[in-house]
Amino acid sequence: MPKGSEELTNARKEEIINACASLYETVGFKDITIRDIGAKTSFTRTSVYNYFQTKEEIFLALLQREHEAWIADLDRLAGEHDRMSADDFADALAHTLEKRNCMLKLMSMNLYDMEGNSRMENLVAFKVVYADALRAVSCCLEKFFTGMTVNDIQEFLYAFFPFLFGVYPYTTATDKQKEAMEFAQVNYAQYSIYEIVKSFVTKMLKSYSYQKKI
Repeated sequence: MPKGSEELTNARKEEIINACASLYETVGFKDITIRDIGAKTSFTRTSVYNYFQTKEEIFLALLQREHEAWIADLDRLAGEHDRMSADDFADALAHTLEKRNCMLKLMSMNLYDMEGNSRMENLVAFKVVYADALRAVSCCLEKFFTGMTVNDIQEFLYAFFPFLFGVYPYTTATDKQKEAMEFAQVNYAQYSIYEIVKSFVTKMLKSYSYQKKI
């Protein structure tokens, strides 16, 4: 780690992560290199290695930052409302995720590469934040749906978080994929992130409402 203040270190990490995020908007994960990321920073490419050993560590840090932003929205949601109906909560939760396109894309497309090629300390740091995301959703459920048992909430989490891994590919089809589905005569309906999340969460919560009278 280079010499300097903690503020400088964090600022340079953020600059590297920002460069990675910018590239990821138009370039595929496999085609992005540390050279590409370094070229978009204000310091030398070799300096990137003082902060991240692989490009996967940079992407994992980006995914961690995306989760932190989502958690902040979830905590704000829990803090700003005393009560919410199933429809209102599903709507609000869907809105928090429609802003997290990058997070959903990384989760569905590149998670195994990121985790497999990152040092344990980086992976643990990400998993801590991922656990915080589970906590944030759980806290919302505990506050707004008091009829849900501990097991009910656990079942919701086990359904909801795996569901998130499929949101990006289902809502973002390439022109090539659309053409292939047309040739294959696949009955494909295009949904936005907001639409698919809201529908799923509403159905999940209403099933508990029916069974548990929450």
